[in-house]
Amino acid sequence: MDLLDLMRTTNTCRYYKPDPIAPDLLAMVLDAARWAPTGGNRQPLRFIVVSEREKKLALKSLYLPIWNNYVQGIRQGSVKVGGKSGLLESADYFAQHMEEIPVLLLVCARLEDVHPTDNHLGRLSIVGGASVYPAVQNIIMAAREAGLGTALTTLHCAVEPEIKPMFNIPADISLAAVLMMGWPAREFPKKLTRRPLDEMVFDGEYGVPLAAAKAVP
Repeated sequence: MDLLDLMRTTNTCRYYKPDPIAPDLLAMVLDAARWAPTGGNRQPLRFIVVSEREKKLALKSLYLPIWNNYVQGIRQGSVKVGGKSGLLESADYFAQHMEEIPVLLLVCARLEDVHPTDNHLGRLSIVGGASVYPAVQNIIMAAREAGLGTALTTLHCAVEPEIKPMFNIPADISLAAVLMMGWPAREFPKKLTRRPLDEMVFDGEYGVPLAAAKAVP
């Protein structure tokens, strides 16, 4: 597929077939992570492939209490979500059937190799993710090209102290995300629904739309 078509049709997959992913195919998809840029080429990422049902059940048991609180916040209006109707139902199905997803990929990073230049600004630091999430996106794109669905989650990061001993993760390694992967039970979308480009791209200063962006469908 054309790269732009891959980007426009790679959704968050929440319904999976039980079919396993062949080891050679999984290795090829994960290899895409190696080529992502990282600050100073320090390459902080490490990955743990979780395919055993018992371990996936353990991860699910840690996920559900956080997820249930999140759902409560959505229903009470304290947590905002976007997207089409049915999103909450599909996300809840995903949470309740997590152990059935063929691969849960623990995305880990050695924080000593991450250089957050914004950690002194008195707000949430986001710069460190620049050495982490491009590699995850590479995996997502490689998976999509292979016909695999993915879902990137971060709720597990809140219970990192419980997860690390389960997988013998060293003290200097942190959990950055969990990427679910498997064969989708539903077709990929023809095109994702996103806000118009001219609402996102500005010309010269914030709030001034880039004129050419209006012509992009």
